[in-house]
Amino acid sequence: MPFIEYDGRQLEVNEEGFLAHPEEWSKEIAAFLAKKEESIEEMSDDHWAVVNYIREFYLENEVAPMVRKICKATGFKLKYIYELFPSGPAKGAAKIAGLPKPDGCV
Repeated sequence: MPFIEYDGRQLEVNEEGFLAHPEEWSKEIAAFLAKKEESIEEMSDDHWAVVNYIREFYLENEVAPMVRKICKATGFKLKYIYELFPSGPAKGAAKIAGLPKPDGCV
């Protein structure tokens, strides 16, 4: 598997940039991944609302939430979530949240 370097550490990622070890995740790594992998210069409160919800849901259920649940929990319309994460909630937001690549994600 490939690695990315963050703050002098080597983080193992899969070929699409998802963390291989979600337990290594931190908010600082999330901001780094947002910038490096998703071209998000600065994480807004709305970005964090989505990322935090996805991460908490995953930690409780061991699966990423469906997009409908993300919209309902955050109060954001799907179109807005795609504005926040152009590669989508399943790929972009999950990657930033340190989750493994969700099933069904292309």
